[in-house]
Amino acid sequence: MHFSWTGLILAPLPVPLIASAVVAPLLNGDGPVVLPFLILLIPACMVSYGTTVFLFLPALFLLSLWRPVTGWMACAVGFVLGAAVIVPVTLLAWKGSGADSGPPTEPFWVFFPSWATDPLMLVFPVAGLLTAGLYWWLAKWRHARAAMLAATKN
Repeated sequence: MHFSWTGLILAPLPVPLIASAVVAPLLNGDGPVVLPFLILLIPACMVSYGTTVFLFLPALFLLSLWRPVTGWMACAVGFVLGAAVIVPVTLLAWKGSGADSGPPTEPFWVFFPSWATDPLMLVFPVAGLLTAGLYWWLAKWRHARAAMLAATKN
């Protein structure tokens, strides 16, 4: 699988944009939604781009050394890594779960099952799948386009 700057820049962006656009009006009621949108978008982009750069791309690189990467394989890797991101996100939530967002009052292994099984946590594997699929499609599209342009020049 070839690296794609277009894929790296564009693939992690749609899920945070959509999620922020859906949730921001729910948080703000009747007022302007720009501030809640940005407050949600910034950390969502940090998680999305961080996961893409530090987990997904290295995993795709290692997978591509072993065998040619197909769209299904890339999406499966994205889904698994999206599910794995639940652990650090839950750890961050646990750190601020105490009184007045202070130190936690319960052990992590007691907190984790209740937090990780929340239906909202399904967003992470689905977001990983969508981001991986979009990255794979953009990378294939750019590579095919470059190959077609190179063939027409010869």
